[in-house]
Amino acid sequence: MGGVRIGRLLEDLDVFAVWLCYKHLKNPRQREDMPSPYSIVTALVDRIDFNQGSILRPDKDIRLSGHVSWAGRSSLEVIITVEQNIDGLWNQVTRAVFVMVARDPLNQGSALVNKLTCETPQEQKLYQAGEINKLHRKHIQEVSLFKVPPNETEKTLVHELFMSMANSKELSFSSKKKPENSIWLEETKLKNLIICHPEFRNVYNKIFGGYLMRKAFELSWANAFTFSKQRPRALHVDDIMFRRPVEIGSLLYLNSQVVYTEGHHIQISTKASVMDPTTGSINLTNIFHFTYEVNQPVPFVLPKTYHEAMLFLDGRRHYQLVRGLHKFYGQADKASDTLV
Repeated sequence: MGGVRIGRLLEDLDVFAVWLCYKHLKNPRQREDMPSPYSIVTALVDRIDFNQGSILRPDKDIRLSGHVSWAGRSSLEVIITVEQNIDGLWNQVTRAVFVMVARDPLNQGSALVNKLTCETPQEQKLYQAGEINKLHRKHIQEVSLFKVPPNETEKTLVHELFMSMANSKELSFSSKKKPENSIWLEETKLKNLIICHPEFRNVYNKIFGGYLMRKAFELSWANAFTFSKQRPRALHVDDIMFRRPVEIGSLLYLNSQVVYTEGHHIQISTKASVMDPTTGSINLTNIFHFTYEVNQPVPFVLPKTYHEAMLFLDGRRHYQLVRGLHKFYGQADKASDTLV
């Protein structure tokens, strides 16, 4: 398409976020030849938004700028802006929010970080936004479909979906006839298995998080392409959780699936897991959420089972959040949804 590879950009963003944290934690008494006593790891990519219609050109300068916007006990929120120089003007293309965690030199426990002092109203506003983001991340955990059942609107939606596939004349729920312009959710998977070689390690001898993001993004992009038969454009990267590090030599199993569609938009969830070839066990390490846009409307994805219905609702929640339809994950569609 003549643009810049988004996967490579994600790697640069991850490295830059770490660098910003080291700058925040730098001790003025520390000698130049001394390494930092901190280990900085990526805990979460809260949000990356790509401006509508913006494509990074490979023949124009790209500038990354950012700052620490919030500091907790051992965690830091970092905001990064990606701009490109077009005709002498710097135009914003992407804005990313990372949550980083400070660890001790051996990466075995948390480490205290410098507090952040706000000196201007703008800095105070940024810090308050960081506090809100922290509460939002906590809220996502509290209203997860693994902890609470779907709200009334979501229950009705799932019921209507299953009724649209039932055979009312024969009073059968097992016919699973597929409506027009739709596809089974189970048929939207694309998988990959990666051997994690030492060349992809970070300074802590673990697999670099930016590399994991790139591979997950490229797999999800390929999935969106094969699903829609059109070249997709990335709109949002949302709520990437780094649950545990990936060791060198691991077999990394990537599973990408279209979980929700609406009009020209495709919501994809990609899970990264470490597979043990001797036992066949799989341990989840990362979850990625991507939103893509294509030129022509795409088929509607339909769940067959309750498990798939929960994937569908989770994808719908993420889509509503990143598209600005809801202010927070799991927000009620109507007042009655908040009643228990």
